[in-house]
Amino acid sequence: MFTWPEGHWFGATISFDFDAEEVWIGENPRNADRPGVLSQGAYGPRVAVPLLLELLDRHSITATFFCCGRDAERHPESIRAILAAGHEVAHHGLTHTSPTELSAAEERRELREGLAILRSTGATVTGYRSPSWDFSTNTLDLLVEHGFEYSSNLLDHIVPYRHAAHDLVEVPVSWILDDAPHFWFANDTWNKTIRSPREVLDVWRPEISGIAALGGHVMLTMHPMITGRPSRLAMLDTVLTQLAEEGAWFGTAHETARLARA
Repeated sequence: MFTWPEGHWFGATISFDFDAEEVWIGENPRNADRPGVLSQGAYGPRVAVPLLLELLDRHSITATFFCCGRDAERHPESIRAILAAGHEVAHHGLTHTSPTELSAAEERRELREGLAILRSTGATVTGYRSPSWDFSTNTLDLLVEHGFEYSSNLLDHIVPYRHAAHDLVEVPVSWILDDAPHFWFANDTWNKTIRSPREVLDVWRPEISGIAALGGHVMLTMHPMITGRPSRLAMLDTVLTQLAEEGAWFGTAHETARLARA
């Protein structure tokens, strides 16, 4: 199905959507004046990112962090720490607003301003993951216009591939290997329960083994404010160990896209 480097049978990318406060504001602008709600996002840069960087270093894994521009403005020290540790920083919107809610001009502005902010931290930005993996009819054209090399948004394959009508590589994602569907909790509605790490491991581990058996690509998508909790860090440690034991080739989203392009 796909040729992985160095004789590895399957590939894996460890990715994080660094949303921090912006995810709460983008979903509901009224949250900008609710420090209790925003503190959920602030946990990411304050506590989770250092712990995640330590865990990744222990496993010698280089990850990709998709960052909102506004969060990078709020927490430039976190972005610099991520870059200093050798990880990739990619685009996750200026604000955490779905492209489907923006005009073409607004979406272009989000891309440009987000790029400028991320580049000001020293990041070389080649990839884009939209808030909530949403595309407008303009998104792919705008990504090519702004020189992006890859997108990581679609759920239609288990290996990276080149878009037919755009000079872009797609590095697919899946909800099953995203932490938010399992752990997300919003205290304004109280309509979603929090699953245990054991339950999520029961979902993730067979999916990883199934992708590995098919020679595919495991794209883990996590959020520092979610997976950066102590019990879930232990769960991630278990998952990274499993991936290594099953023989994964580890690469950033950028490195994986380059393989597909080659």
